[in-house]
Amino acid sequence: MQWKRTFIGLAFSFFFVVSYFTNKFVLTVMKFNYPTLFQGWQTFIGAALLLLSGKLGWVEMRRISRSAALSWFPGSLLFVGNIYAGSRALSRLEIPFFLTLQNSSHVVSYVISKAVHREKMEWLKFISVCLMLFSAINLPAYDPQFDMSGYMWAVAHLICVGTYRVFQFHYKSSNLSDIEQQYVNYLFSVLLLAMAAHPTGDLTSALEFPSLQSYAFSCGCCASALLGFFLLLASVKLKSGLSLQHFALWIFLSKVTAMFLSPLIFYMDLNTPSIICVAVSHVSEAVLVYFERETHQKRNQKEKNRDGPTTCTS
Repeated sequence: MQWKRTFIGLAFSFFFVVSYFTNKFVLTVMKFNYPTLFQGWQTFIGAALLLLSGKLGWVEMRRISRSAALSWFPGSLLFVGNIYAGSRALSRLEIPFFLTLQNSSHVVSYVISKAVHREKMEWLKFISVCLMLFSAINLPAYDPQFDMSGYMWAVAHLICVGTYRVFQFHYKSSNLSDIEQQYVNYLFSVLLLAMAAHPTGDLTSALEFPSLQSYAFSCGCCASALLGFFLLLASVKLKSGLSLQHFALWIFLSKVTAMFLSPLIFYMDLNTPSIICVAVSHVSEAVLVYFERETHQKRNQKEKNRDGPTTCTS
C-alpha cells in the first residue's frame, strides 16, 4: 500500500507543478489577464467534469441539499476570492515569490485559530509563522521587478487561503464530503464570476484579445481546466489515505519542485536577497510541517496508550 500512496503523491505533485506552469503561461506569456473569464472557464469545466464523474461512478457524490450548499456558502466566497486574487497575483509575480507570499496564509490561519478558537500557542509553530511573515514583508523590498498591484492581490489571496483553511477544518457538518464541497465551490464560482464578467469589463476586453484564436492559447486554456480537475482528484485521493500532516508534506514538496523548475521554464529576474527571503519562508514551512507531524504522532500515541489494554499484576 505504501507504493500506492507514493504514486498518488507523485501524481499530485506532477499536476500541482504543471497546473501552476500552465496558468502562468496563459496569464503572463499569453497575457490573458481576465480572471473572471479564466477562472470562470476553469470552474465551469471542473463542475461539469465532477458531475460527469459522479454520474459514471468514478467519484462518490451524493445529492446536495439546498441547506447544505447554503451552509457552505462562506467557504465558496472565500474560494472565489482565493482563485480570483490568486490569478491577479500570479500574472504579476514570479512563481517562487507568489508561493512565498502564499506561505503567509499560515500566519492568517494561526491568528484566526488563536483568536477565535483559543488554540494553545506552541513556540516552534509561533517562530515558524513569524519567519514566514518576516520573509513576506521583506520580499517586496528586494524584488527586482516590484509590482505593487501584484503584491496587493497576493495579500488578498493569502487572506482568503488562510481563512478558508480554518473554515474547512472547523466546519462540523457531515453533509458534504471534500468532493461535494469543491462541487459547491465550482457552482458558486461560475455564478459569481459570470455575474462579474461584464461589470469588470473582462468580457468586452477578452473578445478583442489578439491571441484568442491562437492554437497555443486554446491549448493552454483547455490544459489549465483539465489539470485543475486532475489536481483536485489527486488531492482528494491523497487526503483519503493520509493524515492532514502527511498531505501538507506533499504540498510542501510540490511547492519546492515548482520553485526549482520555474526558472528553467520562465525568465526570472532574481537577486540574492529575494532568494534568501524565499528560502527562509520555505525552510520555516518545512519546520511547521515537521512540527505538525510530530504533534499529530504524539497525540495518536497518547490516545493509543490511554485506550489500550492494561496489564494487571498480582
